[in-house]
Amino acid sequence: MKLYYHPLSGHAHRARLFLSLLGVDAELIEVDLAARAHKSPEFLKLNPFGQVPVLDDDGTIVADSNAILVYLAKKHAAKDWLPEDPRGAAAVQQWLSVAAGEIAYGPCAARLVTVFGAGFNADEVIARAHLILRHIEAALDGCQWIAADQPTIADVALYSYIARAPEGNVDRSAYSNVNAWLKRVEALPGFVTFRKTAIGVPEPA
Repeated sequence: MKLYYHPLSGHAHRARLFLSLLGVDAELIEVDLAARAHKSPEFLKLNPFGQVPVLDDDGTIVADSNAILVYLAKKHAAKDWLPEDPRGAAAVQQWLSVAAGEIAYGPCAARLVTVFGAGFNADEVIARAHLILRHIEAALDGCQWIAADQPTIADVALYSYIARAPEGNVDRSAYSNVNAWLKRVEALPGFVTFRKTAIGVPEPA
């Protein structure tokens, strides 16, 4: 099994984190984004969208970070991570959609401005980040995990960009439920950290 990734990509970290949480060995292949290796003809054969991560499971190619989470949970029969009952599956899917939507256009986009020099309006994407953080703060009130009584791939999908939101100048200090949840994720057996940069506001203690 191979994972094509970049250490500063939160999408790639999701996939790498879940592989580690499952205890699944995979060869990590770093894609040089600065050299635009993700737009090379060879890489575009793996993912025509030219994005990381990409999972190659003995010739089965899975692109898109959330799709990789689902694939791995299904392949390894990790029912706690991806419930099969209608209510549980729907709850997880709801948050996967948030990860692909509000997280991508909020804390992810804010971090892209500072870390990669993306041309987004910083004030706008920071405001979006706080909006979704307020929703998640409320959803975690009285709950240990975002979608179930145990960690699921929804927690994995949300973690990376929220953990590094301060790199995008998004201050997390007002979100006690979110910060406590991040620490619970980080305490899971097999957790691997998402590489930090020195950019942005300080992370809450």
